[in-house]
Amino acid sequence: MIISNSSSTITGFILLGFPCPRQGQILLFLLFTLLYLLTLMGNGSIIWAMRWDQRLHTPMYILLANFSFLEICYVTSTVPNMLANFLSDTKVISFSGCFLQFYFFFSLGSTECFFLAIMAFDRYLAICRPLHYPTMMTRHLCTNLVVTCWILGFFWFLIPIVIISQMSFCGSRIIDHFLCDPGPLLALMCEKAPVIELVFSTLSPLPLIIPFLFITGSYALVLRAVLKVPSAAGKRKAFSTCGSHLAVVSLFYGSVLVMYGSPTSEHEAGTQKIVTLFYSVVTPLLNPVIYSLRNKDMKNALKKLLGI
Repeated sequence: MIISNSSSTITGFILLGFPCPRQGQILLFLLFTLLYLLTLMGNGSIIWAMRWDQRLHTPMYILLANFSFLEICYVTSTVPNMLANFLSDTKVISFSGCFLQFYFFFSLGSTECFFLAIMAFDRYLAICRPLHYPTMMTRHLCTNLVVTCWILGFFWFLIPIVIISQMSFCGSRIIDHFLCDPGPLLALMCEKAPVIELVFSTLSPLPLIIPFLFITGSYALVLRAVLKVPSAAGKRKAFSTCGSHLAVVSLFYGSVLVMYGSPTSEHEAGTQKIVTLFYSVVTPLLNPVIYSLRNKDMKNALKKLLGI
């Protein structure tokens, strides 16, 4: 694929990232390397705790372990390239590298939305259908739900990325972001393509909106069921089983809604990068902390795993 302007051939895009002096770039490199390693360790610990402790071989923790693996993949789709960008003088990313990052970042993000939805469904069954939960949420159903999430997530953006990779790009090759975001990419196209913009504007919000509505509906039913519990202790126990998941949903969807619900003008470029950084890097780092601190079984399993 050749992408050119009137006078030269563009051989790649330039990801501006976080412009600052060389010393600042090195400090950012060290900071994000630390955050990346902590994210790998935190989510990896949850995976190993689930595999090591037989008591955690239940649908809830199987889903959590798969979610942790997803978080590792999600943060890996952006951070290694970001780290290389900090140390690079040119900050150029190839066309294929840009499109692959776009595809994996948004596919993994969509998969995360679907995972949050089935985790909410699991909590709904556990609280609203406790007697039928063991027979309804079986290992077979759990496996099918996990596979479905991965398939849906990775097929959702397949057609849009194939379409955009065949387009011609002109003028500036500068993307004022630390990843290949569709907004700047569409702005660099040689000719306006209303159909492609319509496809993106239609398909992109659906993996956010549909799971969010499902999560909202699930917790509305959970809330109705909990309010019918006569004892305060019973209500606290019911809420404690879904408190961690609600916290993760709030972190992820809160930052994503701020990102895609705000203007994308150049004046907002810095804010857009910070918000994207939050839900793509900070949230995967915090999720293991949230689940381990608020869940006694996971906390005990991690203590045994670490020999504490």
